[in-house]
Amino acid sequence: MNWDVRAILSGWHVDRKRIWFLLAAVVVVGGAAIYWFAFAPAPTSYVTAAVTRGDVITTISASGSVNPVVTVQVGTYVSGTIQTLTCDYNTRVHEGQLCATIDPKPYQIVVDQDQAELNTTDAQLAKDRANLAYTQINQRRYDALLKANAISHDADDAARDANNQAVALTHLDVAQIAQKAAVLKAAQINLAYTNIVSPVSGTVVSRNVTAGQTVAASFQTPTLFLIATDLTKMQVDTNVSESDIAGAFKGHDASFTVDAFPDKIFHGQVAQVRQAPISVQNVITYDVVITVANPDLLLKPGMTATAKIVKAQARNVLRVPSQALRFTPTGAAKHRAAKAAKSGQRVVWVERDGRLVAIPVTVGLDDDSFAEIKSGDLKLGDQVVLSVAATGTSSGAKTARSSALHL
Repeated sequence: MNWDVRAILSGWHVDRKRIWFLLAAVVVVGGAAIYWFAFAPAPTSYVTAAVTRGDVITTISASGSVNPVVTVQVGTYVSGTIQTLTCDYNTRVHEGQLCATIDPKPYQIVVDQDQAELNTTDAQLAKDRANLAYTQINQRRYDALLKANAISHDADDAARDANNQAVALTHLDVAQIAQKAAVLKAAQINLAYTNIVSPVSGTVVSRNVTAGQTVAASFQTPTLFLIATDLTKMQVDTNVSESDIAGAFKGHDASFTVDAFPDKIFHGQVAQVRQAPISVQNVITYDVVITVANPDLLLKPGMTATAKIVKAQARNVLRVPSQALRFTPTGAAKHRAAKAAKSGQRVVWVERDGRLVAIPVTVGLDDDSFAEIKSGDLKLGDQVVLSVAATGTSSGAKTARSSALHL
């Protein structure tokens, strides 16, 4: 009996060791499994985008200001005090319309003086002509007396000299009349310049004088008004850097925005690429003029514009996001792709049947958003890889990943 008890106790001791051993093994295996599922690297997943068909447009960025196509500065040729103003900001004017007057009294006095001098010269001419008639009669009389030997030759010569002087005086009077008439005409012109009229039809966009102000035109003609001929046709004078000017040509499309309407895009065309360089702190730019219609008068003179000028464009072409051309996987696949591409070709990676496939392609235009695909085994709808998808963990648990791909 005692022997049976000892045998039982001995067997229980052995089974207990096995149980503890099994429990320890379960804990180790379970811990390893938990660690694996919690911290093991997940299959790599990628951000992809579909191959599409559309436009690829490369542009030149530039800034500039909005201006009327034709702007006329209205100044004054004479000095004086502004007497009246009949044109103001935004006034619609027509050609020949009176906009201001300069006090005409000083110029009217000059006209009156010159007219009086001309009248005096006319009277002198009439007097000298009367004297000429007398000297002509007197010379004929002396000629007759000389033939009759009634007078000396000296007396006849004196009569002839007096007649010649009378003829010269009349010629002098005629010349003086022409001179005085020219002086009078100049005075009348200056008097007419006291009326400031619009040389064109348009809209007054600037007025630089007020009634009672004195303007001086001695050295430089002062600008009184600025008139835009047609505010429904505007232009943007942009400054294009010398590194980009080779891509700007007359007739190219352009678009721009202004701060007043940030959500509206205005469309125009390049009208001029001016040859004169503009140097500011040794930076060379060129003026590229963009014309644009302004039927609603939304654009105002002087607005700052941010423009994009079309440099080149490809319409309705097969295209991929430009980022797809910059993606390169690591490992042996990278070297295989480089080997498969021919000279001048690039490589994009496409998801096909759950795997990444390297596709050599020939690239055309690239506007930094999309790249034109000229040739290559790509078709609409192919999913090209852009980058490796970002992953994260939360509370030590592995996050779900989208469409894991294998090289």
